[in-house]
Amino acid sequence: MQSPYTFIHKKPVATGKQPAIFLLHGLGSDENDLLQLVGELEGQAHIFSLQGPVKHRPGYAFYTFEEEGFPTREVFDKVIQFTQAFIFEAIQEFELDMEHIYIVGFNQGAVVAQTLALVMGNAIRGTVALSSFLPEFVAVEYNKLPMDKSRIFIAHGEYDYVYPLTWGEQSAAFFKEYGADVTYKTYPDGHGVTPQNIKDLVAFIAADLPYTTH
Repeated sequence: MQSPYTFIHKKPVATGKQPAIFLLHGLGSDENDLLQLVGELEGQAHIFSLQGPVKHRPGYAFYTFEEEGFPTREVFDKVIQFTQAFIFEAIQEFELDMEHIYIVGFNQGAVVAQTLALVMGNAIRGTVALSSFLPEFVAVEYNKLPMDKSRIFIAHGEYDYVYPLTWGEQSAAFFKEYGADVTYKTYPDGHGVTPQNIKDLVAFIAADLPYTTH
């Protein structure tokens, strides 16, 4: 890989063209954090877990921001370009199944995931966005591709005081209006991921995989 991203790659058991799941962590975390979310799917798809390019103690971030909900535009634009390039490079280098590409993100990673779902359109089969939002400049100004064959799972904590519940509701409404197949669920939690949420996101991806043991 020529991409500057630091990442973890877990290979599937089967050979040939296989699905792939790309993991994008939250603010202050790292590439190890989200692997636990898709542990049940390990061996059934390539799993790429990326480390954000911006240092943010105790870990990393995908972009800088002045205040929550308002990413620094210049940094955010570059991260979207680099992450999209990483996915396309991985598709070529590892001969991935282009019909089954998935992105899972939490917090900042899910903001990036939602944005990639829009700018890559049907190239992304499924997107899981946990406790996040879609930046207004993305919704209004970014070039977008059709999502009529895309699925998106948006989850939010009912007591999330970091990213208000209304942000998740707004994202779900936006993607529904845009034409994506949207699943929106809330959980009795703050800014986190409950066991039921994990179960639901795994089922969301597993139900769509061409071959699955679940």
